[in-house]
Amino acid sequence: MGLNGEQEARRVVIASGGELGDWALDEIRPDDVLIGADRGALFLVRHGLRPMLALGDFDSVSAEELEQIRHGSDETDACDPIDKNWTDTELAFRYALERDPKPAEIVLLGALGTRFDHSLANVHLLQLGGASGIPCRIVDRHNEIRLVAGSGEGAATVRRGRFRQVSLLPLSAEVTGITLEGFQYPLRDATLRIGQSLGVSNVLLAEEGTVRVRTGLLLVIQSVD
Repeated sequence: MGLNGEQEARRVVIASGGELGDWALDEIRPDDVLIGADRGALFLVRHGLRPMLALGDFDSVSAEELEQIRHGSDETDACDPIDKNWTDTELAFRYALERDPKPAEIVLLGALGTRFDHSLANVHLLQLGGASGIPCRIVDRHNEIRLVAGSGEGAATVRRGRFRQVSLLPLSAEVTGITLEGFQYPLRDATLRIGQSLGVSNVLLAEEGTVRVRTGLLLVIQSVD
């Protein structure tokens, strides 16, 4: 609780059903609000973590595993696998966006994997977060992905950490006013369009750099081989 008894904004971590491993456990902090989407909930429970909410159609778990999830979660919301409009990850993401107070940040784990259609759809979810003004990231073993939205002068600080390479790819048809500070290959007031690879594989010169955007939606993808 904050001052005057007000509830403080907390980080929400969503574990989805894509690639997960010990690396994901290192991303979770003790005070995070945890949400498990389908098999991601099973991952959390099996590693001694208790989701505030487990939700989805649970078509990728057995009846016994679903019982484990129910027992290990504060709340379980099972929906019909046919009669639903959104993926399990989007259900969890929209639930997180609607929390009160709004999350300090939303982190998606297990949002990337062998299903490219699901992976790409999950990357597109970052636009929902950006529209809500909530910082959002997708993290897996090799990548960290976030969105910088231009609204006059959108900006993001990029820290080196364990991800050495930094790539910039437009999510909108065009991104203008791209300016980089602290990178090996600088840009100033540049424009990137869908289909261009100019922003791939840059490198930070120091521990952090800055990405500025005037208009459009720019994916900032940090990677390690």
